[in-house]
Amino acid sequence: MSFDYDLFVIGGGSGGVRAARVAAGETGAEVALAEEDRYGGTCVIRGCVPKKLMVFASEYADMVQDAQAYGWDVKPGAFDWDVFRGKLYAELDRLEGIYRNILKNNGVETFDQRARLVDAHTIELADGTRKTTKHVLIATGGRPVVPQFPGSELAITSNEIFHLDKLPGRILIVGGGYIASEFAGIMNGMGVQTTQFYRGAQILRGFDEEARGLICEEMRQNGIDVRLGTNVLEMTKDGDQIRVKATDGTEDRFDTVMFATGRTPNADDLGLDTIGVERGRKGEIIVDEYSQTAVPSIFAIGDVTDRVNLTPVAIREGMAFVETVFNGNPTPVDHDLIPTAIFTQPEFGTVGLSEEEAAAQEPVEVYATSFKPMQKAFAGGTQRVLMKLIVSQATRKVLGCHIVAPGAGEMIQLAGIAVKMGATKEDFDRTVAVHPVMAEELVTMRQPVRTA
Repeated sequence: MSFDYDLFVIGGGSGGVRAARVAAGETGAEVALAEEDRYGGTCVIRGCVPKKLMVFASEYADMVQDAQAYGWDVKPGAFDWDVFRGKLYAELDRLEGIYRNILKNNGVETFDQRARLVDAHTIELADGTRKTTKHVLIATGGRPVVPQFPGSELAITSNEIFHLDKLPGRILIVGGGYIASEFAGIMNGMGVQTTQFYRGAQILRGFDEEARGLICEEMRQNGIDVRLGTNVLEMTKDGDQIRVKATDGTEDRFDTVMFATGRTPNADDLGLDTIGVERGRKGEIIVDEYSQTAVPSIFAIGDVTDRVNLTPVAIREGMAFVETVFNGNPTPVDHDLIPTAIFTQPEFGTVGLSEEEAAAQEPVEVYATSFKPMQKAFAGGTQRVLMKLIVSQATRKVLGCHIVAPGAGEMIQLAGIAVKMGATKEDFDRTVAVHPVMAEELVTMRQPVRTA
């Protein structure tokens, strides 16, 4: 049987675009891609890229104070949301144009509409057109969800935070994950009075406890009202504001309430259930190590599979899919030891196991140091940073590296190479320190602070 295409990709985010481009451009496959919204997906349009630009914008508030301490005659000014937002939108438009051109230049046919599956080899577009394809790749990503409670419709999510007409005077951010914690820092830095509720005992659940503790403490020092063990009971409209009743017995008014309490895979209404593609408890598409679903011609990558929901992982999965299906070289995706940066303020970089995870599986040594960095200390700041290594007592391998510091994301990318290669504590010790930088502490810690 002949098909219209060798590959039809549903979803124009980072993973889908990469797979389409490589399959068409490097293997000569006939490829089509359908996207119902903007090209670039969550990361480029409503995630990491605009978020990081907002982080940059919010960090300038402190720089004026620091500059004065270093002898610069600079005066603080007000943050102009309109100026920043205009430039932000222009940058996102530019990036979307790049994504569209990448596909066009590699000969990928694109459809700016929703697509769903009719059977294992047939795609139906929103306008009723049907296309046949040998292989299907679903890369539809995920979306934020707000839990249902009285007044929940008054909340916004991370999707809408980039499109505020004006900055609120007071904002409540609900959630304790990295998205909630990052936006608490952003809003606070932009001059918004910021409160964060998290129902758990500490923010950033699942990460190293010592690191999470320091980040929360620093966020509070920066002026964010972080309220742990607290959740929203109900919300009501109160003039232009939102009245929020909380589980800790308080009642407050906010201009904006943003929920960042979870995301769900975009796998509904794709026709999957009728053709035998299995889905999990959260609605995610279940795949094997080669990203193949229960239907042999259908594959899925990225957040819609709810494996490791990170942009570079979706891209890796897309590349492995092409290698497996179009180059005949079965390539499973390695989800082990993925370095990650969280752009809280202070920034957090992490790779490998937390102290708690490592200690639960084998005896470990913990090397850690927390100190005031030179740049901030000179300016009279009280901010602290953390450098931490978790080491196996048996193999001496570094099982985890955790950095809480300005530029932690840049540092963890490089430390991640060493940890992925299986470096031992002695490999770190043999490396001469770069002085004076914060990261030199990673190679000068001689004595463990504790064993676990």
